[in-house]
Amino acid sequence: MYDILWNAASFIVALGLLITAHEYGHFYIARRCGVKVERFSVGFGKPIWRRVGQDGTEYVIAMIPLGGYVKMLDERVDDVPAALQSQAFNRKNVWQRIAIVAAGPVANFIFAVFALYIMYLIGVPSLKPVINATHENSAASVITVTEPMQILAVSGQKVRNWEEVNLALVGHIGDDSLSLTLAPLARLEGQSGGERTYTLDTRNWRFDPEKESPISTLGLGMLRPQVLPLVGAVTPGSAADEAGIKAGDEIVGIDGVRYGGWEWFVTTIQSSANKPLQVTIKRGGEQKQLTATPKLGKDAHGKDVGLIGITPQASELPETMRIQLKYGVLDSLAVAADKTWQLSVVSVKMIGKLFTGDVSVKNLSGPISIAQGAGNSANYGLVYFLGFLALISVNLGIINLLPLPVLDGGHLLYYFVEVITGKPVPEKVQEIGFRFGAALLLMLMSIALFNDFARL
Repeated sequence: MYDILWNAASFIVALGLLITAHEYGHFYIARRCGVKVERFSVGFGKPIWRRVGQDGTEYVIAMIPLGGYVKMLDERVDDVPAALQSQAFNRKNVWQRIAIVAAGPVANFIFAVFALYIMYLIGVPSLKPVINATHENSAASVITVTEPMQILAVSGQKVRNWEEVNLALVGHIGDDSLSLTLAPLARLEGQSGGERTYTLDTRNWRFDPEKESPISTLGLGMLRPQVLPLVGAVTPGSAADEAGIKAGDEIVGIDGVRYGGWEWFVTTIQSSANKPLQVTIKRGGEQKQLTATPKLGKDAHGKDVGLIGITPQASELPETMRIQLKYGVLDSLAVAADKTWQLSVVSVKMIGKLFTGDVSVKNLSGPISIAQGAGNSANYGLVYFLGFLALISVNLGIINLLPLPVLDGGHLLYYFVEVITGKPVPEKVQEIGFRFGAALLLMLMSIALFNDFARL
């Protein structure tokens, strides 16, 4: 219950910030163009807070936090007194109307830059993208790894951590090939040279972004901390807790079979739901046998498995593997702008590949998935929540620029037709377009919601 409330609260905060930024973009440029704004609303439905400013605009926070709007004086919607007609939106020239409509998505991109700017000022703790192996019969098997190697670039795009590698790889879904530039970690730490670029054949590279990592499915073996045969933590009320297993215990074996690594341990536990197991542990130099019965639960993919409630200890990675992505006042702005551009490019590519079929519609996410993402990122801390806000803000800006008549992009399409033809698009044509756009948008939202419920 706590997780649901936390996710919901994080979602409302995130959406409120993004909607406010988007609508303020419309509001600010409308006012600069001399349009009278009657209402600035964050949310829909019944107002829970309202105030009328000295400018005559009614500012509202409404009950349903799933959108917002800026109501401008418009003769196409209401009767406008003759004295105020010059302040009506429809009386402005086409370039002013384009500026007002485009300002919403532009504000989302500016907000993304701002969020990332703050994030890089604070600093983002990260790990260098280092591999120590490649998987056989994978796209990455063309790379021979004899020592830890750091990924420096993906298809010419520089990367600094695993998050950036992941983002760059996702943009190549459906492509025939991609390239990786690597160099031995030891040379990067004290020597120069050794860089080499490999071209990977990705024609047969397929994976589910919701369940699989592009890094592992490509065949890259990440250098990770070594999992030790020591209990790091025990979940209260779990099978391990009930059996008397404690943090710090060394796992010796199960049912007389000696410990064969963490993967072996997990496989044994998962295949033994509701089956008593004799777990041999060492505590204070003394071996003990404890009976633990894994409880039936579900793994990350929703499959029924046995769960015992143990988190292992792991060895520490060398400090040279850790980096802090932190920049100065001016450098942070440049890095934030570049990151926003990268996010925008990948988002546009993914939308294009959605229409070409390279990416399945099953990967569309709705409000439930976004709420979970908001809650998870907020759990990790402010810098990660800021990164999440930037990603969603970029996506919101791009989606609103799609040429669907119910979105800002649809309005812009009509206005650019007006620029070319010299006259407005007929009202009947616009109405037909709005109905078509609403139907298509409703269909996409329905698919996204269905996907959300399917993932629960």
